[in-house]
Amino acid sequence: MERSVRLFRAFLREQPDPDHFYSTLAEDSVRQLARFTPLKGAVLLDVGGGPGYFARAFRAAGAHYVGLDPDVGELSARGAPEPGMIRASGTRLPVRTASVDVCYSSNVLEHVAEPWTMLAEMIRATRPGGTVFVSFTPWFSPWGGHETAPWHYLGGHRARRRHLARTGREPKNAFGTTLFPVRVATAQKWARNCADAELVTTFPRYHPWWAKWVVHVPVIREIASWNLVLVLRRR
Repeated sequence: MERSVRLFRAFLREQPDPDHFYSTLAEDSVRQLARFTPLKGAVLLDVGGGPGYFARAFRAAGAHYVGLDPDVGELSARGAPEPGMIRASGTRLPVRTASVDVCYSSNVLEHVAEPWTMLAEMIRATRPGGTVFVSFTPWFSPWGGHETAPWHYLGGHRARRRHLARTGREPKNAFGTTLFPVRVATAQKWARNCADAELVTTFPRYHPWWAKWVVHVPVIREIASWNLVLVLRRR
């Protein structure tokens, strides 16, 4: 519970202090991922690594980190891009098949127009026996509309128009352009039916361990998961 409270408090500071939030999340992610695969010496590809918040945390754990992002603005959000970051699309990864030990992605899937293509690419890039770790914000999560939440419950386009009318500018996470609806049930079904990988587990990323049950209850999981994790192992 203490961990969940700490993450939630950091989340409340995401907008005014992104360095604090993402640094806290990166350290927690290292501990979370290490439960499923050793990181020391592992070649790790971070799909959607942005300005490199996770780079230092994973390197400190001993991983050989490579991150990518298609957006120049994201790569340079903290100044010069972090060493080891490259500009590329998550739906067309510029890496050889079965070339990484771990393929990781944090809060990116909902920003991709073709999420299942991105997942398939992550699996392709991972060696047999390697780990794919993906987290994303489901559409019906309280934060599913990102800065347009909670109005996304009335429709993504409506929430986008409301934000524009109130602020005079488009939201950074604009429905239909840079934000897309991804459901928990759909993601779980895709993972279970994936021929090239085995679904190891799925759980709510920020919740305490005893709240894992919420991802197995229809309807409730779409709202209460808040942020969903899929862990897969490459066949």
